[in-house]
Amino acid sequence: MTIRSRLYLKWLIIAGLIEGTSTLVLFFVAMPLKYVYDMPAAVSVVGMLHGLLFVGLVAMFIAARSIVPLPRSLVLWGIVGAVLPFGPFIVDVPLLQMLRSDS
Repeated sequence: MTIRSRLYLKWLIIAGLIEGTSTLVLFFVAMPLKYVYDMPAAVSVVGMLHGLLFVGLVAMFIAARSIVPLPRSLVLWGIVGAVLPFGPFIVDVPLLQMLRSDS
C-alpha cells in the first residue's frame, strides 16, 4: 500500500468516526432538545452538519475504491453503514484492520 493510500485510509477512518458521532449527537442530543425542551434550532444546525458529513463520507468511500483501493463490497458496506446509527464505527473495524495489516 502506498503512503498516499495509507493516508487516505486514515482520513476515511477519522471521517467515519466524526460522521458516526454526528449521528449520535443528532439522535441523543439535538432531537431531545427539540422535542423535550422545544428547541428546534438544535436539529436544524446539527442536522445540516450531519447531512454534510454524511455526503462527505459517502463521497470518500466512492473515491476510496480507486485511491486505496477498497474492495467493492467494503465500499458498499461503508455507504450502507453511513446510513445506520453506529454503522460507521462498525465499518471502521475492517478499515483499521486493513491499515494495520499493511504495516
